[in-house]
Amino acid sequence: GLLTSLQTSALTIRTLSSSNSFSQSIPGRLWKLGRLNHVAIAVPDLEKSQSFYKNVLGAQVSETVALPEHGVYTVFVELGNTKLELLHPLGEKSPIASFLQKNKTGGMHHICIEVDDIKVAMTELKKKRIRILSEEPKIGAHGKPVIFLHPKDCHGVLVELEQA
Repeated sequence: GLLTSLQTSALTIRTLSSSNSFSQSIPGRLWKLGRLNHVAIAVPDLEKSQSFYKNVLGAQVSETVALPEHGVYTVFVELGNTKLELLHPLGEKSPIASFLQKNKTGGMHHICIEVDDIKVAMTELKKKRIRILSEEPKIGAHGKPVIFLHPKDCHGVLVELEQA
């Protein structure tokens, strides 16, 4: 009855937990993923978005910073455990301008995850045929090297990796 069922379940759990098949299937890495640094949101009206997070939600909101090499204005919204990055186009060739042409009201643009060694990560990702959108890291909004991974290689998500 119930006792036999519980004993069988316990045996199955012990067998599964002592199995090394899962841990053996994880390849050794020379680099590690860190924490979620931020979620980036493209916004058509930066001032309205800043006001919403600051005055309606009560968040701590940074000043606007221009990043001409990336074609964006950025604003960071502090959330305690991570940040939101508000992105607005800077210049006609801004990738955010083309994003907003397709998404008039804005929306999630990318996620940023920290890595402990961006150069080694690039080498290994290229070996795994993950396309990187630049030959070399660029300096991002936090003054640290960043790269972007092609969304088609990341299941539809534009992923930014930032040196921790």
